[in-house]
Amino acid sequence: MLHAKKPSIWKNHYEISVDGRQVTSWDPSWWKSGGTFRLAGRLYEVSGNVWGTKYTMATEGGTVVASADRVGRKRWTVTADGKTYEFRRASMFRYEEELHVDGRRIGSVKRPSMWSSDTVVDLPGLPVQTQIFVLGVVLTKWASAAAASTASHSSFTG
Repeated sequence: MLHAKKPSIWKNHYEISVDGRQVTSWDPSWWKSGGTFRLAGRLYEVSGNVWGTKYTMATEGGTVVASADRVGRKRWTVTADGKTYEFRRASMFRYEEELHVDGRRIGSVKRPSMWSSDTVVDLPGLPVQTQIFVLGVVLTKWASAAAASTASHSSFTG
């Protein structure tokens, strides 16, 4: 199980730990959808299209090792290592995405509290780098949704 935590409210990146031991940091991009992380000495870059509906994860050499499609929809998929994983948004009112296999929920990415940006990743059977890719995609999606909500709210109020 992964745990992602912002070190402070003033920092934009997340420290990612496995069983209490920090393994990497998710560093979101300032200018485009996605971000980077380094795992076991390898740099991975996650980038999304303009609409934030498709993402890829590439190695430092540019080799794409994972992709996500239909992000932001009720159902979306991740493909990595020749396998496709199906995710579903749990609710429009919660920060939670569920991993489903054969129609059964077997894991999730969620914020246990609406008052915290801490995020728990429980995706059994997925390699760690794929779990971090999913986490990065979900964090990017949530940040984009929050920014859009703030922008639309401010346009109504003033």
